[in-house]
Amino acid sequence: MAGYWEFPGGKIEIGESAHDALVREIEEELQCTISVGNEVTTTEYAYDFGIVRLTTYWSTLHDTRPTLTEHTEARWLSTNDLVSVEWAPADIPAVELIIHQLS
Repeated sequence: MAGYWEFPGGKIEIGESAHDALVREIEEELQCTISVGNEVTTTEYAYDFGIVRLTTYWSTLHDTRPTLTEHTEARWLSTNDLVSVEWAPADIPAVELIIHQLS
């Protein structure tokens, strides 16, 4: 969503697991490899264009310098700095949970 920050990721393709989709999306969007860990949370948010179901996972990034292929900016944020950007509404519950778990 333009003007908002979102966690990287995307849609699950037919026949693809959520973990495989996340690995694929990170490779496509950031040219990075990851290991997907446990689920943080799953939330649903009703936008005017439809309902978004967002599942967030703890993941380990194996490359420290992403190459942006679909986005114009990326940032590393500390736990305290997670509140410094304007998150897409669907991402806010996951952000709040991550802050709580890491504090």
